[in-house]
Amino acid sequence: MKSRYLIAAVLAAAFSAGPAAAQAGRQDIAALKRTVEQFLQVQAGGLPGQVTVTVGAVDPRISLAACPDPQAFFMPGARAWGKTSVGVRCAAPSAWTIYIQASVTVVGEYVASAAPLVQGQPIDAGQLTVLKGDLTTLPAGIATDVSQVIGRSANVSLPPGTPLRLDTLRSKPVVQSGQLVRLVSSGNGFSVSSEARAMSTAGDGQVVQVKTANGQQITGIAKSGGTVEVAF
Repeated sequence: MKSRYLIAAVLAAAFSAGPAAAQAGRQDIAALKRTVEQFLQVQAGGLPGQVTVTVGAVDPRISLAACPDPQAFFMPGARAWGKTSVGVRCAAPSAWTIYIQASVTVVGEYVASAAPLVQGQPIDAGQLTVLKGDLTTLPAGIATDVSQVIGRSANVSLPPGTPLRLDTLRSKPVVQSGQLVRLVSSGNGFSVSSEARAMSTAGDGQVVQVKTANGQQITGIAKSGGTVEVAF
C-alpha cells in the first residue's frame, strides 16, 4: 500500500511539472511581437512623416518551439504601409513560420487644392494648401511638397480640398510645340548637337518628336533648358 501511494505522488509531481517544462521550451510571443515591431520600424525609416507601428495580437494558444534567432520578413508585395502582415521564421533548432498582422501609420504633410483647379491650367502656390494627416489612408503617390506641384497642371478639373496625386498631374512643359530646341545625339564615344523644331509639347523626361533642318523626324527625350536627347 505504501508503494502505491509513493507511485501516485511521483505521477502527480510529473503532471504538475509538465506545463512548466513545456513553457520553458516555448517561444515567447511577446518577443515575436518585438521582432515584428523592430522590423517595421527599420522598413519605415525613410517614410515622410511620423511613423507609428502597432503589432496585432497573437493567439496565446499557439505553441512554438523556442527560437534563439527569429527572423522577420515580408511576403512579396507587402510593405510597411497601412495594414500589413509580417512573417517570422525560425530555422533552428525547430523550423517554423508564423504570420503576424500589424499596422503602420505615417502622419505627415500633404498637398491639397485650396481653390478650384482647372484642367490643363498651370498651378500656382496660391491655389495650394498643406494639410496634415495619416498618409497611409490617402491615395498612392500623394504630393508631400508644394514644389512637386507648382507649374504642373491637373488632368481633370478638381474642387478645393482635393489631395493631389502626382500621377494625375501633368509635368510643367520644358519643350513647347513649335519651339526651336537643341538636339543632342550621343552614343559610344561621341556626342553631336544640332538645332531642331519640336513637333509637340512635353514635360521633363517625356518623349517628344522633333524635325531637323533637313526635314527628318526624330524621337527623343525632353529635358530642361529646351534640350532633346537622343541616345544611340
